[in-house]
Amino acid sequence: MWARYVRSESIPASMDEYLNAWAEFFDHYAGEIEKWHRRNSGYHAAIAKIYRSHISQGSRVLEVGSGNGDLLAAIRPDQGVGVDISGEMTSLATRKYPNLRFVTMSAEALDLSGEQFDYIVLSDLLGYAYDIRLVFERLRPACHARTRIIINWYSRLWQPILNLAERLGLKYPQPILNWTTVNDIFNLLQLADFQVVLQRSQVLLPRQIPFLTPLINGQVAGLPWIRHLCLTHWIVARPMGLSATSRLHRVSVICPCRNEAGNIEKLVARIPEVGAEMELLFVEGHSKDDTLDECYRVAKAHSHKNVRVYRQPGQGKADAVRKGFSEAKGDILIILDTDLSVAPEDLPQFYEALASGKGEFVNGSRRVYAMDPGAMRFLNLLGNRLFAALLSWLIGQPIKDALCGTKALWRSDFDRISHYEMDHAVSDPFGDFELLLGAAKLNLKIVEIPVRYRERSYGNTNISRFGDGWLLLRIVLAAARRR
Repeated sequence: MWARYVRSESIPASMDEYLNAWAEFFDHYAGEIEKWHRRNSGYHAAIAKIYRSHISQGSRVLEVGSGNGDLLAAIRPDQGVGVDISGEMTSLATRKYPNLRFVTMSAEALDLSGEQFDYIVLSDLLGYAYDIRLVFERLRPACHARTRIIINWYSRLWQPILNLAERLGLKYPQPILNWTTVNDIFNLLQLADFQVVLQRSQVLLPRQIPFLTPLINGQVAGLPWIRHLCLTHWIVARPMGLSATSRLHRVSVICPCRNEAGNIEKLVARIPEVGAEMELLFVEGHSKDDTLDECYRVAKAHSHKNVRVYRQPGQGKADAVRKGFSEAKGDILIILDTDLSVAPEDLPQFYEALASGKGEFVNGSRRVYAMDPGAMRFLNLLGNRLFAALLSWLIGQPIKDALCGTKALWRSDFDRISHYEMDHAVSDPFGDFELLLGAAKLNLKIVEIPVRYRERSYGNTNISRFGDGWLLLRIVLAAARRR
């Protein structure tokens, strides 16, 4: 049936006729799909690898446009459901993967009776959809507040190459497909009440060539300018309006402190109450002054503020933060440096961004408002800009301040981030990169709250510009190797 539309360069007028034509096309293709997948195994392996990097183990996964089930099986979900318009495809998939469930249904008519999933996969589907906005709207009942929609489709820049591959018998011939840009998908997702979490382009070499393919697709493909030449566009989105925002949450504020004796009482006096109840945890880092004694004194003097004091077991701010998180009892965790360079009065903004669902990981940004002249030295500012640009490239979300110590996240998300394996040969001394990279790994929506950066009034910075800067650069390079 589709051959008629290809030759005449026309498409069916009604949605029913259009969908029936695609069902017939894929019913026919089902008899040959195994052969074509083997012929293009490098491409399918690359796509599966990227999906596995986005999807956490033990998840419920729905794939819309599941074909013969190979991709859904490769993702290795705890529970997997595949939906395809072709009855022949779903029959084939059911025979191949009896541990998964496959349903014959068009994306435009998706109805799974209230089943909800952690991830919904749309791989190379949007080019075939009659109404992309309708497809996105049909996905919403299958979403909970933390569901992630992962979409990939091919770049039309590759159309001449793909046409040539069809003529040479290297690719299965296809009818006319939708011409969708990244901005088109952004717009249609927004109209259906989804928010884009990240966007990037991947897969520069769709053939499997030992040593060369991992290098090209893993490192070269993500470079500026070159990434625009990639074969596939990728978007991760989340549903909006599904979070409950009325309930107040318990908050734990973790304050790492080393040689900060003169700031302890000022911080406790200034910090506002946020959430249903709040606790303040000082984690002291083997100070040379009387910071530890001052923490105990202030905690006793301000017992009504629920102040607790701990001493970190190891060295470095990251170790102190982990100690604080392990002792925290709150639903929301907020990190606040004790040097008062960021005002404690800013914390309600961090709480509200999380509690409202506007963000899932909140990062402070000191590079919006004017800062005190002595707050950040020139070389530190240059380094911050460099690391912000590198991290933005790595995680696919814009970051303006990579090293602001003030951050907020859900306790449940930190528990998941803690399972994200960093390159332990390169230890993050501050924990900022570890948290940001972990949040991106989980596809959390990162938002930044502008804060005013003040010059410290007591003590000296615990940061070594060159030594710590070199460590942070090594962390970024290690993360880039794992892309």
